[in-house]
Amino acid sequence: MNWSEEITFIESIFDQTELVPQIKWGTKVYCLGNAKVVAVGGFKNYVAIWFYKGVFLKDSKNVLINAQEGKTKLLRQWRLTSLDELDSNLLVQYINEAIEVERQGLTLEQQEVKLLESTLFNSYMTNDQILAKAFKALPPYKQKEYIEHFEQAKQEKTKISRIEKAIPLILEAKGLNDKYKK
Repeated sequence: MNWSEEITFIESIFDQTELVPQIKWGTKVYCLGNAKVVAVGGFKNYVAIWFYKGVFLKDSKNVLINAQEGKTKLLRQWRLTSLDELDSNLLVQYINEAIEVERQGLTLEQQEVKLLESTLFNSYMTNDQILAKAFKALPPYKQKEYIEHFEQAKQEKTKISRIEKAIPLILEAKGLNDKYKK
């Protein structure tokens, strides 16, 4: 469905605030300085208004949802299937609250991500200190890619094969998926 009328109307409300539209990832996002505050976009069945730090909004009318429970920490969205569902005054109130949240610099504490472990790969590192040092020097996301790759194998011989094929890459400080990145 084409949501251009709804998006234009919602953006006209955004334009009445002090937020400045910027293009980020090919999408118009309304910002306070460089900080993303709100955006709007159309999907197949609804229009969504994103509040980038929506988790901190009071949401007195319970209109905000977490679109990806367990994955999305800060962002909340307000979904509409028509402009009749939009309370413009409430939207302005939520936008002003989102601006204030940004001014206050509210954010969630970073949670330490616990890396998965591979008992088999750990035994390889115990026997090869150069490998252990090279692996620990990799960024956490690359370490995670390797461990997940090893542990997804169901059979022990497949795990061993994957580990042995990965060792030269690890020693060259390359990630498992680096060859696919530009």
